[in-house]
Amino acid sequence: MASGNTSIHILFLLLSGFLYLETIKLGSCNGDLNIGCIEMERKALLNFKQGLSDPPVRLSTWIGGDCCRWRGVSCNNRTGRVVKLDLAAYDLSGEINPSLLNLKHLNYLDLSMNNFGGISIPEFVGSFEKLSYLNLSSASFAGTIPRHLGNLSSMLYLDLHSESNELSTNGLKWLIGLSSLKYLNLGGVDLSKASSNWLQAVNMLPSLLELHLPGCGLSNLPLSLPFINFTSLSVLDLSNNGFNSSIPLWLFNITSLVNLNLNNNYLQGAIPDAFANMKSLQYLDLSQNTYIGGQIPITFGNLCKLRTLDLSLNNISGEISELVIGLSGCTHSSLETLKLGFNKLGANLPNSLGLLKNLRSLQLQENSFLGSIPASIGSLSSLKELYLSNNQMDGTIPKSIGQLSELVRLDLSENSWKGVITEAHFSNLGRLKELLISVTLYSMNSLVLDMRYDWMPPFRLTYILLRNCKLGPKFPAWLRNQNELATIVLNKVKISDTIPDWFLKLSLPHLNELDIAYNQISGRVPNSFKFSYLSTVDLSSNRFEGPFPLWSSNVSSLDLRDNSFSGPIPRDIGERMPWLTDFDISRNILNGSIPLSMGKLEGLTTLVLSHNRLCGEIPQFWKNLQNLYLLEIANNSLSGNIPTSMGYLSSLLFLRLSHNNLSGELPSSLQNWTGLYSLDLGNNRLSGNLPTWIAESMSALLNLRLRSNLFNGIIPSQLCSLSSLHILDLAHNNLSGFIPSCLGNLSGIISMNPYDLEYEGGPLIVLTKGREFEYWSTLYLVNSIDLSNNYLSGEVPEELTWLFRLGTLNLSMNHLKGKIPKQIGNLKFLETLDLSMNQLSGTIPQSMSSLTALNHLNLSHNNLSGKIPSTNQFRTLNDPSIYEGNTALCGLPLTNKCPGDDKTSHLNDGDRENKDDEDEDEFEMLWFYVSMGPGFVVGFWVVCGTLLMNKSWRYAYFQFIDDMKDRLFVVIAVNVARLQRKLSGERTT
Repeated sequence: MASGNTSIHILFLLLSGFLYLETIKLGSCNGDLNIGCIEMERKALLNFKQGLSDPPVRLSTWIGGDCCRWRGVSCNNRTGRVVKLDLAAYDLSGEINPSLLNLKHLNYLDLSMNNFGGISIPEFVGSFEKLSYLNLSSASFAGTIPRHLGNLSSMLYLDLHSESNELSTNGLKWLIGLSSLKYLNLGGVDLSKASSNWLQAVNMLPSLLELHLPGCGLSNLPLSLPFINFTSLSVLDLSNNGFNSSIPLWLFNITSLVNLNLNNNYLQGAIPDAFANMKSLQYLDLSQNTYIGGQIPITFGNLCKLRTLDLSLNNISGEISELVIGLSGCTHSSLETLKLGFNKLGANLPNSLGLLKNLRSLQLQENSFLGSIPASIGSLSSLKELYLSNNQMDGTIPKSIGQLSELVRLDLSENSWKGVITEAHFSNLGRLKELLISVTLYSMNSLVLDMRYDWMPPFRLTYILLRNCKLGPKFPAWLRNQNELATIVLNKVKISDTIPDWFLKLSLPHLNELDIAYNQISGRVPNSFKFSYLSTVDLSSNRFEGPFPLWSSNVSSLDLRDNSFSGPIPRDIGERMPWLTDFDISRNILNGSIPLSMGKLEGLTTLVLSHNRLCGEIPQFWKNLQNLYLLEIANNSLSGNIPTSMGYLSSLLFLRLSHNNLSGELPSSLQNWTGLYSLDLGNNRLSGNLPTWIAESMSALLNLRLRSNLFNGIIPSQLCSLSSLHILDLAHNNLSGFIPSCLGNLSGIISMNPYDLEYEGGPLIVLTKGREFEYWSTLYLVNSIDLSNNYLSGEVPEELTWLFRLGTLNLSMNHLKGKIPKQIGNLKFLETLDLSMNQLSGTIPQSMSSLTALNHLNLSHNNLSGKIPSTNQFRTLNDPSIYEGNTALCGLPLTNKCPGDDKTSHLNDGDRENKDDEDEDEFEMLWFYVSMGPGFVVGFWVVCGTLLMNKSWRYAYFQFIDDMKDRLFVVIAVNVARLQRKLSGERTT
């Protein structure tokens, strides 16, 4: 907190120490007059004590006749009157007895940081006429603030801060009576009912020095204020209220402000230049207002008294050069903390950073800064924290960083650093405790850490993270004296060594994270590793071998995947590692059965045993694993039925049991998986009908993979109700019947639900482009329907063409008939289409030419006919095997020529395309002429047949013809006569 706040608090101490020009004696009344406390007041305090619960017995001193000697009680040493009652943080509860009203001269009451269990603030508190200090903050009061507090006209300090947000008020009009108030804190109090007039109310307090209203639900920040009454205000905290306006200009008329906190709102627009008027400002926090954008005003450089500037977690862009130059130009730059992280700032860091001599914390993480760290950084002799992580810095790290002798935390992770780091970079970093250096995957190994083997670092680290840089091939010997480490992350740093003996000594009881994943470390893992309570261990993707390692029971997260551990999983693992919450031993060569003791791991949330050689049946131990949300036991040799006790896994979100030898029907107890997102039971020997409860109970399902089993019966139409489903794989079963047309209503394939992204992840195997792919983080982008290799019949539903985002459609190896839907060209995202080995007929729809994403097509072995389209995407689909087995198909790439192809054999590609268009026109004209004959016959018999059959119609028809003939004769005769007269007239003239 800025020194302005400190001076304010000192002022309040002085005010409370000299109230009413009386000398307050703390803890006793042994003044010169030796006057004890008043008996009536002693009894009032004892009655007050009786209503309280005092577990720590801190009021045990409240015995004897002189209450002025009691703990927390202070008296005036002239009159013996109790003037101060300070019981802050006494862990009291119970009721507040109104006997306190007998303390007529009480001017200081502090009951903060106790637990009064949600009782209301007593209304009688408003009757302490001389009370000038009242602190009831964080004491678990609830209900409405009594308006009687407005009677305390002598009040200077009022703190009702509520962390439980259970206090509220119907308005703030009662504040008008507190005209002498200097400090007001209503943080966490629900002021939503006063949201429209809160500013007018507090503006009526002319003596106010500090105003704290964080988290009050105000929402309304007026943009104008007719006049400013609290002109002496030095601290204003309006954070966490949800304001959604721009920063109001009336703020800049309060030139006395020292501390301004507007963080965690929805303020928007650019930061006003008017901040230049706030010459006294020492602390400014505009962080966590994601709609504040634009650039940092140049005028900020004029705030020479500024000690803390926090603009993090906004949408600010541009450079910081002018800001730094302005602040460094102050005669005595006071800036100690500069937080600009999580914005869109860019360009190179300016050399002028080195001129901010008092800087202690520099936080520029999560931006788009480029280039190198300026060498001038070494001039910041007071710097304790430097955060540059997650930028786009692709230059070097200067050796001058080693001159920051006060540095405690250095985070340079997730950039694209280049060059070599030597011991010179750490030469004077004797106070360093946290070191984080990593490069992005795209720049992996561009940074090398090259220290002498005998180098002894000047620091004792507690946290080290090195990732994606070159540290190996040996374990860095300079770590051997780092015996205070709590976190060791050496991830993907090119170590190809065995674990040295000295490394084991680093596993002291305070080690809570060990991550040496993605290296080439070999040998056996010692059992002598020791870890602190609930620690995390990641040894994945190495070359470790030997039996399963068993360490201390404190490990909560253990990742041993992708190694060569062998032998059985220890049978007593549930007792030896009881705190396990995340357990991944996949992709090893572990064998044997799944130990029954795993059922004792009640805190387990993720369990991954895939890709091993486990055998036997899945145990019935799932009843106690209520927190498990991810379970993968795929690619093993497990047999038997799926245990019914798995139905107790009510928190399950992801299940993968594929590629085993499981058999039997799906137990109905699985209906309890109501929140399941992904169900993969493929490649087993499961049988029976597809249960309808899959759709009825698992409404949130995103992926359903049941391929390569023995399921029979029909595809239940209830699957169409799975609105989020976007991967449906029922291939290689014994399913029959029609394809439900309602599958065209699967809205998860028609449009993407953005909320699905945060829930979905791999791995899941999907057959696409003729091959199997295992998807991980990009699984949410896959949209696939695979019903191949079944006994499905009927036609391909036209409704499937509604699935706009469908990427893979595989209906091959069924008994489908009819034509390919004409509107299949609607599937603009389709990459794979396999309709082979069916009985489809008709021509290939011309609309398929518009499938520009299509790169894998198989229409072979059907009864298709006509010419293969040759435009657009079909030019790339030129493998004859795509169309083979369709004897009536013709045209390239098949050898079967269509009628008229010989005439175009000499043409080039462009002419052939034009000729193809002409052939299509000729084909249409041929049909026109062919249709004329039947049309004439039908028309003739419709007219003439009617006349022959109906005598009266025949007479009427011929009478009509005679009449029309006579009329036509008359018209012609009249016009001929007129023409003759006209011609004769012209001759006479």
